[in-house]
Amino acid sequence: MPWYAWLILIVAIGSIVGGLLMLRDTATKVDLTDEQLKRVHERNAEMDAKDAKDR
Repeated sequence: MPWYAWLILIVAIGSIVGGLLMLRDTATKVDLTDEQLKRVHERNAEMDAKDAKDR
């Protein structure tokens, strides 16, 4: 492979890894109240039941 193909490959991999690292650094945890967490769990249980029924 010519040198410029290696350069393009390194730049592409570097930009992917850099983007993933930036995404990880800027991620914030979402604090939910007990009521919101309960609704999320109920919704997940409903969707799991629906998926099981559809199979």
